[in-house]
Amino acid sequence: MGLEGRDLLTLGDLSPDEVALVLERAKIQKRMWAQSSNRPRPLADRAVAIIMLKPSMRTRISFEVAVRHLGGAPIMLIGEGSVFSRGESVKDTVKVLERYCDCIVLRTYDQSHLDEVAQHASVPVINALTDDYHPCQVLADLLTIDEHFGRLAGLKLAYVGDGNNMANTLLIGAALTGMNAVVACPPGFEPLKAAVTRAQEIASATGAVLSVVRDPREAVDGADVVVTDTFTSMGQEGEHDKRLAQFRGYQVDTGLMLFAKPEAIFMHCLPAHRGEEVTDQVIDSAQSVVYDEAGNRMRAQKALLSLIMG
Repeated sequence: MGLEGRDLLTLGDLSPDEVALVLERAKIQKRMWAQSSNRPRPLADRAVAIIMLKPSMRTRISFEVAVRHLGGAPIMLIGEGSVFSRGESVKDTVKVLERYCDCIVLRTYDQSHLDEVAQHASVPVINALTDDYHPCQVLADLLTIDEHFGRLAGLKLAYVGDGNNMANTLLIGAALTGMNAVVACPPGFEPLKAAVTRAQEIASATGAVLSVVRDPREAVDGADVVVTDTFTSMGQEGEHDKRLAQFRGYQVDTGLMLFAKPEAIFMHCLPAHRGEEVTDQVIDSAQSVVYDEAGNRMRAQKALLSLIMG
């Protein structure tokens, strides 16, 4: 079993065993980096194009540091004028990029754009976020949960808020690892049907139980992990006030956290809009692991890069 040369366009591209492999590699590398001066650099003399058409501090730094830790050269291409511009076709751009770089990491808007890049690329393509999926973030989330509880299978994860790329990917991640997941969202903000279908297909083999509900308290009841994300994502700023009204009642506050298990943890991929989807009292509490979660972006991506490019 191996991931060498593979794309990661959605988390559903991986099998349960392959997700376990990535998480185990991340834990091993994390220990080696902390305890030893013997730090393998499998990306030596190799370059990774990191294309960010959507800005993100965490994605940029975590991928850039991950590539450098592995001995590679990160080539940062930031902003819509940096690449895929001036009227050049996606095919022409990709065919040039692959002659310079050994992997393409792309953070973009439409999933179809990522898919088109992968169609033309002879080097691996990694999804650093699209409007539909966020696989690298959820690999980091799974790593964080595993480190905290020592297991994933059988835990209950509750996601409260917008059925966005995080909700889509968490459903798939839970299915792959045998976690039970409940997404609570208002009408009209459900997760992507294709993501739910893919998650259910995987869950039929792993035994995970997945559902989408309306009531946040029903979702959080007995949860081991409570997750939320911004109500207003990048590109939706003009809808901010309207969306706040539509998501009234979906804020994760101390009252909602009481429905979870006492030992439950709180997660958020950040950046958080404090006072909107989550209160200060929750995100700053002892239950919050948001900073460990952010740190694990780099660890999960290091593991993924080393397996795909190793």
